[in-house]
Amino acid sequence: MIKIYHNNRCSKSRCALAILEESGEEFEVVNYLETAPTAEELRSIISKLGIRAHDLVRKTEPIYKEKYKGQELSDEEWIAAMVMNPILIERPILVSGDRAVIARPTEKINEILG
Repeated sequence: MIKIYHNNRCSKSRCALAILEESGEEFEVVNYLETAPTAEELRSIISKLGIRAHDLVRKTEPIYKEKYKGQELSDEEWIAAMVMNPILIERPILVSGDRAVIARPTEKINEILG
């Protein structure tokens, strides 16, 4: 089953959710601002994405600019920052089995659906 880490206030995330709904695939919605992923979940997502933790961070968020911009943190420190401040997590993220994508642009969803 596909899992989407979703923020309803984000137009890209809403668009990704609509594509999933139209696909007919089974999926689970995780409103990650309400139910933040654990450090272990983030480690798993980052591994499936094949990226560094810093690459999953939204660098346009005010909290990033205020607290983290210009800092050299380890992957574990970035993961801890995202657990404490889930608004820092890039969105939307789709996970299916051992694969994951950040659906920006939304066409990247096809890598999971396709």
